[in-house]
Amino acid sequence: MTTTLRQLSYVVALGETGHFGRAAEQCRVTQPALSQQIRQLEESCGSPLFDRLGKSVRPTPLGRELIERARPILEMSAELDAFLAGRHGRPGRALRFGLIPTVAPYLLPRIFPNLHKDLGDVSFTVSESRTDQLLAALGDGSLDLALIASDPHPGGPRLVSTPLFADEFVLATPPEDAAGDPMPLADIDGDRVLLLDEGHCFRDQAIAACALDPATRRRTFAATSLSTLVEFVANGQGITLLPQIAVRKESSGNRIRIHRLQAPGARRVLRLVWREGTPFGGIYEAVAECIRRCGAEAAMAAPA
Repeated sequence: MTTTLRQLSYVVALGETGHFGRAAEQCRVTQPALSQQIRQLEESCGSPLFDRLGKSVRPTPLGRELIERARPILEMSAELDAFLAGRHGRPGRALRFGLIPTVAPYLLPRIFPNLHKDLGDVSFTVSESRTDQLLAALGDGSLDLALIASDPHPGGPRLVSTPLFADEFVLATPPEDAAGDPMPLADIDGDRVLLLDEGHCFRDQAIAACALDPATRRRTFAATSLSTLVEFVANGQGITLLPQIAVRKESSGNRIRIHRLQAPGARRVLRLVWREGTPFGGIYEAVAECIRRCGAEAAMAAPA
């Protein structure tokens, strides 16, 4: 049986996520389809590639070696596809654009009409994932560009990382809360802070901004979205930090009260990243400029 690039991408994704469901989500296939391809590859080589450990998996020694050999093959395949597509100056397919969940619902409604106006001959497919999954997808060629809110970690694929704009943090409290405005970061009650679930970069940024200790981190409620956090805040069950781009959407209906942070405050820098050597660098720079413009409009439109 001939090993396919698709099978190699599934093996790499499973090795990186350690979970069949998350690997299937990253590869944008169903879990049974991914599992079947992994089983066929294991039958072909006559040895298991992964140890099944309940809900998680771990590469066997053979699996680890295959993953290391597969990564450069997938990278070269992605580069070859981009080279061939770029011979006409424009991609021959939709560009695969990934965004983190704390950005996508707030910027996409602004970004897409402007992208269509500025780059009408370029189409996009969009997905949401956490930062580590987006970077892994850039590495294996299943994603073309990603919008993240942190520096790409070293040791991954060679990436171009261009800053877009600074997204200031604000404090969200119940409407009746008497918190100061602007609020010094040092005066935020860490015992009341609600956080996103593990793996969200905004969680780590909120922890750093509020200087939460490990015990506080364990006590805080962990949500899967900013909208969930806002619902708990609106019901008087805590406070949270929000990025400025989320304020207009999440503070509608006066369910929560927004407080500015006293200088120097806290913020994140949004970045657009893509692989080095792409023939579409000019297009990606145009996408970045469009997002910068949309980000400035979103910041100005958000309530103070």
